[in-house]
Order: sequence, then C-alpha cells, then structure tokens
Amino acid sequence: MEKEYQVTYKTYYNDRLKQTNFHGKLIHPLYVQVTFDRKSIFFKSFFFDLFSKPKYGARIGGEVFGPDVKDIIKKEESLIEFIIDKNRDNFSLDLFKTEYAYYGRDLLDMMEPGFLEYLYTFLHDEGLPYLAETVNLGSLTCNLYDLVLDFKRSLNPKLYQKLWENSFYYSPPYLVLCAFNENPQLTLLKVFTVMDWEQAGVKDSFVEFVKKNYPATISVNLIKEIDKIVKSI
Repeated sequence: MEKEYQVTYKTYYNDRLKQTNFHGKLIHPLYVQVTFDRKSIFFKSFFFDLFSKPKYGARIGGEVFGPDVKDIIKKEESLIEFIIDKNRDNFSLDLFKTEYAYYGRDLLDMMEPGFLEYLYTFLHDEGLPYLAETVNLGSLTCNLYDLVLDFKRSLNPKLYQKLWENSFYYSPPYLVLCAFNENPQLTLLKVFTVMDWEQAGVKDSFVEFVKKNYPATISVNLIKEIDKIVKSI
C-alpha cells in the first residue's frame, strides 16, 4: 500500500535576515515553509514583497500606514491552501513552486504599466502635460485606480467620462477590473490574482458587472484580454 504524505506549511518572520522597511516600520521579511514527503522548501512570501511597494500604503495626515501583516498572512495562506487542495492527488514541491508563482500573480499590478502609458498619453493629448508628468512620477508611490477616483472629484465630468471610455480601447482592462474588485475589498490588500480570476463563477459575475455598469462595452472582449494577460505569465 502506497503511503500518503501530508502537506504542511507555515508562515514566519525570517529573523535570520535583516529587518526591512515596511511602510515606515522595520520588520523581518515574511517567509513560507512548505513540507511534503519529509522535504521542505523555504521562500520569501510573494504577497509580502508585493505589499511592501509604496503604492500600497495609505497616507493620512502626513503619516504612512501600511497593510496589516495579519491580512497579508491570510492572503498567503489562502493561496497556499488553494494550491494544495487543487493538487491533492499529484502534489509535489516542484509543482507547488510553479503554481505558487502562477496563481499568486496580481493581474492589477501586471496591468498598471500599460494603463499608466495610456493615462500619460491621454492627459498629454488633452492639453494637460504637467498633470501627465505629475501622474507619471506619482505612480511610483500611489495606486493608479485611487488616483483616477480623485480625478472624478477634480476633472471636468465630460473629460473624466472620456478617460474611462477611451480606456476600454487603448489600455488593458485595468480600470474595470479594479472597479469590479472594489466592493469585496475591505482592507488595503487591493489585488486581483490569477487565483481570484479562476475561481468558479467569477467570470460570470464579471460579465454581469460589466453589463450593469458599462452596457456599451462588450464584456467578452474584456475577458479575452484578461485571459491573454494570464496566459502570458
């Protein structure tokens, strides 16, 4: 009878390494250990690296507040458990490493450079070159979707509407996926991973969201664009 091996894992602060700056606080980097068949692999948490980026910090009264590391750990554990459950019958550490790198990728983060290029060009074309340059620099420290939401309060409504409408044709579907992802997000962890995209029923919910909020947009084309980005990983 073939022996079955249990997969175990843990997240931990790697105190063997120097502390790193996490939104103004020095903490040891978050690591993950996965054990199977009496062998273990150790690696730095993908989500810890991702959420260490300045754009994931909130700025309130001149102070910077980063995401709660407890939320990052929950996100990490959700990804790990998803991969383990998906591969119960053929699990291996090599397979885990491959799927961890795939399913943990944040589609919004991947789309941001393409959307920034669109936004930069759009503002230049609309006669706002200095705002375009400011946005280009600000993108290093702020979330582009949050920036666009500020535009809603400051730009001419017709110009803001044009920004959105043109984005469906000249940029990755970054804005619409951010909007779709906005309601479920109750923390600063505003990400939409490949794992999230491939959950049962998500694409159907996305289609309904687009039909309701952007009826002039063909949702099937947006899904094809997102799937194309996923396949590029």
